[in-house]
Amino acid sequence: MKLQAARKNLALIRILTLAILAVVLIILAVANSHAAPGRKPDSAASRDSFLQIYKVFTSPRCQNCHPNGDSPLQGDDSHPHLQNVKRGKDGRGVYGMRCDACHQTANLTGDHMPPGNPKWSLPSPEHKMVFVGRTPAELCRQLKDPKQTGGRSLAQLLEHVSTDDLVGWGWNPGDGRALPPLSRGDTVAQMKFWIDGGAACPE
Repeated sequence: MKLQAARKNLALIRILTLAILAVVLIILAVANSHAAPGRKPDSAASRDSFLQIYKVFTSPRCQNCHPNGDSPLQGDDSHPHLQNVKRGKDGRGVYGMRCDACHQTANLTGDHMPPGNPKWSLPSPEHKMVFVGRTPAELCRQLKDPKQTGGRSLAQLLEHVSTDDLVGWGWNPGDGRALPPLSRGDTVAQMKFWIDGGAACPE
């Protein structure tokens, strides 16, 4: 009798296990059918991703340090920097008006107080990397041109956006400043997708 009962219990356990497995498989199938379809990095999707990157790079937090002249911009309206600040030979200002005279190693507390980072500067005069006034197509081609990026490859630009602490300041700009339209993580993801799809440029 005990042997028969044990066999019945074992059979019941097997049936329950199979039933549970079937339910799990059904749940997974339903979940997958409702999941957003994954995009493949083709040229059309690559261009779409660049348009998202473009919104970030032309937001005040990025373009203010990538002006089309030698004066940085400031504020959410990207007005010319007060005090007639200039780029200088190294991107850190000119004699008597160096960036670190006001910009310390960290943000000062309070709305619109001078932001800070140990590397506070504009790009060098040799590689200005202008964002202001560039169309999406122009900015895309510029990012792909090592002559304009200081010799950086696309992989190095991705690393720059991903890890550079001065670039990261854009997402931690201090009180009273608008953030870029995408988070840093989302920006990096869009940039990787753009590159993986062939770094296609909008027309």
